[in-house]
Amino acid sequence: MTVVLESLGYAAAYALLGVVLLVIGFVALDVLTPGQLASHIWREQSVNAGIVLSAGFLAQGGIVFSAIWFYGAAGFGLAFLSTAVFGLLGVLMQALAFLLIELATPHKMGEVVTQVPFHPASLVIAAAQIAVSLAVVASLA
Repeated sequence: MTVVLESLGYAAAYALLGVVLLVIGFVALDVLTPGQLASHIWREQSVNAGIVLSAGFLAQGGIVFSAIWFYGAAGFGLAFLSTAVFGLLGVLMQALAFLLIELATPHKMGEVVTQVPFHPASLVIAAAQIAVSLAVVASLA
């Protein structure tokens, strides 16, 4: 029974860390886009913002999962710290990819993401977020 309770505690701690990392990723994307990201998604129903945020969340989840998976056997402390560090690295790399795409294209990506009608550039940004997160995941192995 003690092992189950201990495992539940670890699971809760990892889940809370995952939520914190998702919030940090949300804030980072909010900073990169004009206006309030939440308003663009829920009030204005911007498909582009929804696509990019969803991709970021899924990519971040992949990093969190992989860090726990690769470092879990090393003990809770190292696994938790690694998850936090690699998760933050993922957010930073996603933001950097967003800015580099913006530099390489003729449009402001933040404005494209917040447009209400679909824009194919949102898929490019979403793919970049997933791709850089996969690079972070690969570095864990």
